[in-house]
Amino acid sequence: MTETRKLRMGMVGGGPGAFIGPVHKIAAELDGRIELVAGAFSQSAERSRAAGISFGIDPSRAYADYGEMLAAERARKDGIDFVVIATPNHMHLPVAKAALEAGFAVVSDKPATATYAEVLELEAAVAKAGLPYALTHTYAGYALVREARAVCASGALGPIRKVAVEYMQGWLSGALENTGQKQAAWRSDPALNGPGGCIGDIGTHAFHLLEYVTGLEVKGMNAALRTVVKGRRLDDDCNAMLRLKNGATGVLMASQVAAGERNDVRLRVYGEKGSLDWRQEDPNRLRVKWLDGPEEIRHAGGNYLSEGARAVTRLPGGHPEGYIEAFAVLYREFADGWLAWRRGEPDPLPATLPGIVAGVRGMRFIERAIESSRQEKWVEF
Repeated sequence: MTETRKLRMGMVGGGPGAFIGPVHKIAAELDGRIELVAGAFSQSAERSRAAGISFGIDPSRAYADYGEMLAAERARKDGIDFVVIATPNHMHLPVAKAALEAGFAVVSDKPATATYAEVLELEAAVAKAGLPYALTHTYAGYALVREARAVCASGALGPIRKVAVEYMQGWLSGALENTGQKQAAWRSDPALNGPGGCIGDIGTHAFHLLEYVTGLEVKGMNAALRTVVKGRRLDDDCNAMLRLKNGATGVLMASQVAAGERNDVRLRVYGEKGSLDWRQEDPNRLRVKWLDGPEEIRHAGGNYLSEGARAVTRLPGGHPEGYIEAFAVLYREFADGWLAWRRGEPDPLPATLPGIVAGVRGMRFIERAIESSRQEKWVEF
């Protein structure tokens, strides 16, 4: 079977007040492979319709709730092919399970669920449905993250000895959740977010980036989670020491009360022969430093980059690509995987695309970090 049409996407969440809904739409449609055609964008039917109008979809396909969307789209000959989940964390499991049971593949915001117990339930649902499932760890889509991954896999750095990863933000330095700001409010509410605040919201990104680039699994950790802003119910500042599979050590730092920082994601990997350094706020440069040699600065778009990095680059060198393009890489790979699934190919999703395995490990990371902090000691992963 050869599919030539665009994949049809339905979105749950991402309506008025959510920055991520438009990001999903722009990224999904960037390469002309996918089209947003339906959604249940808000718990309010009126707000969902308003979001549908702003997204330019048929008003009859802006639904009052996700159950209505799944039933109606399943009955249509031109119904959606997959569901995107862009809701607060507490809705990830119920929406994903309902979509999978209705026969729809799923793309979900991270973390995969609100709790570790929930992600195990989701893992079983994905296995039972046999449908593609992807997780939007956006930083995995950057060309020079793919280059860093290739450098590590090549062994050029020698045995990896130490990894330092950090994700620093300052937007929650005050009690923003008490001002009516929607994004801060749900992230600070354990009932909507889950038990991990900063560690779940951005710590999971740092954790995934570390494992994704190095290919090394975290085997143990000693984490310290704290709440800096008075009255806040979840952690907003986190530090963790890590033990990696090959015996290397790691340091993970995440904070949302780092005043003046915006979205500073940084990864440094140190091997026996050399090291690498990548920052999300300067994403088109990867620094590779050698023990006995000159420092290299590798630029996005360079013909000398690995095949994997070149494959996800759209523009010539010197023409910056950023967050939207990285997000779009994941959607393009999902579209490829969905078509491979339709053809009946085994393991249709590419290994570069985060999926349910990454979702389970991310939720385990949150659970273990909270437990380590509570006990004030090392815990096994």
